[in-house]
Amino acid sequence: MSRDLNKVQIIGRLGADPEMRYTQQGNAVTSFRVASSRTWKKADGNSEEETEWFRVVPWNRLGEVCGE
Repeated sequence: MSRDLNKVQIIGRLGADPEMRYTQQGNAVTSFRVASSRTWKKADGNSEEETEWFRVVPWNRLGEVCGE
């Protein structure tokens, strides 16, 4: 089993309010979407914008914190 750590930081805007629920075992699960945009200038001088959506699903205590 690998012991590597992959860390991701997503900075953007919420697409909707977080939705929190509990599993049958009592674990908190929250889901929400984050939109992250970037803008750049093309070779012809025109600006271009691209938005990428991320779905985030934190569990347990982190899920409760994100749901608040």
